[in-house]
Amino acid sequence: MKNYDTDDMNLYLIRLGEISLKGLNRNFFEKKLKNNIKLKIHPHRSLLTREKGRFYLYVAKDCPEETVVKTLKTTFGVVGFSRALVCSKDWNEMVANAKALIEKEPFSDGCGTFKVECRRADKEFFMNSYQIESELGGVVLDRYPDMKVKVKNPEKELRVEVREKVYMYTSPVAGPGGLPVGTAGKGLLLLSGGIDSPVAGWRMAKRGLKQDCLYFHAYPYTSDMALQKVKDLAQIIAPYNQGTNLIVVNFTECELWIKDHSKEEEHTLMMRACMMKVANMIAKKRECRVLVTGEALGQVASQTLESMCFTNSMSEIPVLRPLVAMDKEEIISTARQIGTYETSILPFDDCCVIFSPKHPLVRPEVEQEKKSFSDMEIDDILQKCVDEAEEFEISYHV
Repeated sequence: MKNYDTDDMNLYLIRLGEISLKGLNRNFFEKKLKNNIKLKIHPHRSLLTREKGRFYLYVAKDCPEETVVKTLKTTFGVVGFSRALVCSKDWNEMVANAKALIEKEPFSDGCGTFKVECRRADKEFFMNSYQIESELGGVVLDRYPDMKVKVKNPEKELRVEVREKVYMYTSPVAGPGGLPVGTAGKGLLLLSGGIDSPVAGWRMAKRGLKQDCLYFHAYPYTSDMALQKVKDLAQIIAPYNQGTNLIVVNFTECELWIKDHSKEEEHTLMMRACMMKVANMIAKKRECRVLVTGEALGQVASQTLESMCFTNSMSEIPVLRPLVAMDKEEIISTARQIGTYETSILPFDDCCVIFSPKHPLVRPEVEQEKKSFSDMEIDDILQKCVDEAEEFEISYHV
């Protein structure tokens, strides 16, 4: 670890959640989280240490605060964080730091309820916790006389920790929680231009799954604008995923073959089956252990239980569907939260709507559909899809 002079750096206290509950493998999760944060902060000078179940992130003062905030708000494993000020156990310095902190959010509007909470690990400090809280509470009220003290569930907090030094900070900013990306292995996300699949990828990243993205493009039936839309969606979720690779498959020949070699009511099922086949082949090539889709049970004809059983049969690795029990409003709410919704609703169709039958098969017989798939004799075209796929690297920097 480099020996930095932290006096010339800004400090952020990072709170951990689920990681703190881990047992003997806790160090594995903490090490991955530290690495994920450091990769995003690079090339800014930084130091990340751990003490008493928290991370202490020191960042060079030339690193914009906005960069640090965006980094921590998109890094799974971070439950909350606060910009903190540190000083010696000198009362005048403590008061000066308190005054500096309350000039910023969330105190800067000068209204609402607050409390001061102190933890005094150094029992030899000349004031006890109650005295520190009372005196610094007076500092707040001197500056904002309209504010009210509220001990339980205040709107704002000023927190003080007296240890070998004194750490002071205000109400934490919420992080995304979850587990650090990379702790649960690697998967392949089937990313369309719709609302659902980016949310599915986000939810699996929150459980620690690192993901590449796979998109099926059917030019000229799907436009270059549709492809750009998917690139934009991949870019939005990339910081949560510690970056990603977008693999684009030219699916036009496959779609036309399906149209000419299968029954109309089976077109959507056969298309989904081909996607699963190609995804399985690419996943194994890239050492991905699972596929991830945005399917929700019963949402459309290809997402009935019977249809899912059929498409599952096309993959040799597990297919995860994190949205399977969510309704559309829940999914839309999450899409708004993570910033993908407005891009997802742009009016550029993906290949799933091409040649969609008026009356799709809703409850297929798995064995019958497997025979229909085999009768298409499409394996060579699927292999061509894999061989000619393009790849785009999407940065994790916010």
